[in-house]
Amino acid sequence: MIKKALEYLVGLGEAKILDIGTGKYSDKPVTRICEPTAKAITATTLTSLVDYIRSDIDKKSSEKLIVHVISPSEVSLRSELNNDSQRDSYIICEALLPNNLRFGRFVDPEEFNIMLQSSFVDNSDKGLLLKVTGLIQEKTVKEVGDDGTSQAIVMKTGVAKVGDVIVPNPVTLAPYRTFPEIEQPESKFIFRMQSGPSAALFEADGGAWRNDAMERIKAWLEEELHGVNNIRIIS
Repeated sequence: MIKKALEYLVGLGEAKILDIGTGKYSDKPVTRICEPTAKAITATTLTSLVDYIRSDIDKKSSEKLIVHVISPSEVSLRSELNNDSQRDSYIICEALLPNNLRFGRFVDPEEFNIMLQSSFVDNSDKGLLLKVTGLIQEKTVKEVGDDGTSQAIVMKTGVAKVGDVIVPNPVTLAPYRTFPEIEQPESKFIFRMQSGPSAALFEADGGAWRNDAMERIKAWLEEELHGVNNIRIIS
């Protein structure tokens, strides 16, 4: 009796193939057992990725590898397809970026000034905006004469002198938006002010800087990985 019971229980777990004329069916759900895939380690710089590849710590020098530039702030190293059409993911690099970038929102001049100084590469337009927001007088943004492109504000122009100054617009700036190893791409911004006063930057390049940054990442990696023959870089 015990033997028959065990045989019955084993039979419950066996899938039976049924041919009912319209095709073959299984009387139980069947799950494919796939090859295991590697879990990626994480890093924050492109240098870490290059060091990992060149160290060959996981003995992957004989395997074809893909470096995928996913975005200006994310790059991954993947394997070729295995027998289950899946890829191992070896390392994912995600750039550490400033968390105080505020685009499309008006903020007070002090917050705007701090954002510019801490999260933008130095250039002439950055210096001009710092001067404008640092010397602006309270309640002095003029809507009169605003032609949709330029604005006039009252700011200090000397030790004890104030005067109307045209707000620069558009401006060319380079926020920190990609990995530190890469030259930060410049892009156009619309600079606006409101009474209060408050200031804001609006992106004005349609996101073209992203493509520029990704191409720079690819070029940097191609140079750093020169001579590593089993790597293909895509962006």
